[in-house]
Amino acid sequence: MADPTSSSHLIFGRHPVVEAIEGGQTIEKVLLQQGTRGELEKTLRHLCKAQGIPLQYVPKEKLNALSKSNHQGVIAFIAPLAYQDLDQLLAGLHERGEPALLLLLDGITDVRNFGAIARSAEICGAHAIVVPQQGSAALNAEAIKTSAGALTRIPVCRESSLLNAIDLIKSYDIQVLASSLESSLPVYEIDLKKPSAIILGSEGKGIQPPILRAADQRVRIPQVGVTDSFNVSVAAGIMLYEAVRQREMSF
Repeated sequence: MADPTSSSHLIFGRHPVVEAIEGGQTIEKVLLQQGTRGELEKTLRHLCKAQGIPLQYVPKEKLNALSKSNHQGVIAFIAPLAYQDLDQLLAGLHERGEPALLLLLDGITDVRNFGAIARSAEICGAHAIVVPQQGSAALNAEAIKTSAGALTRIPVCRESSLLNAIDLIKSYDIQVLASSLESSLPVYEIDLKKPSAIILGSEGKGIQPPILRAADQRVRIPQVGVTDSFNVSVAAGIMLYEAVRQREMSF
């Protein structure tokens, strides 16, 4: 697997970056030199907002470390895989009559956790992973490698807001569940044969309160030991397998 920061995964220079975005290239993020003003900054800001591409303002030294070529103050990271459209994906599931099984990741920034979650999700038959535009692990070569290639087989949808994604998911009559240690309801008591979307938060901060409130139900994974919680990728596997178990038993 190639190094995700190698030059083959970067576009640098003002015109090449703008042309790549306007041409529909799948861009993971754009780095713009701090202090950049004028037409370039305005154009990139508008293009990135319209395409849902994270735009980060960084010191010149960071750009220099990424590229020895004349980057002209801007570098774009090419995503090795394309993000999918959530609305189209949900519409397809609805038309086929398939009970959706989705994962929503809130604040999962570690690519190894992201890859491990994707591996479990693909094995357990999840239809998609949904991530926010900001504050999410990159869909890069390291994540693909950690997923054992699962990220090439399961759709990843990047949404401007998880709250908006939840609203859209609910409009398709999909129950939205949030994993929470504070819940008294064990995951095995939830009917996961129904179309379901499961929200998982970071191990440090958990699920953000507004997103937690937007869920239809909060559920927990029962624990016996005193360690704080399962690793998030392990928690994802447990909850996904419970969905598989219930759905297999229903046949």
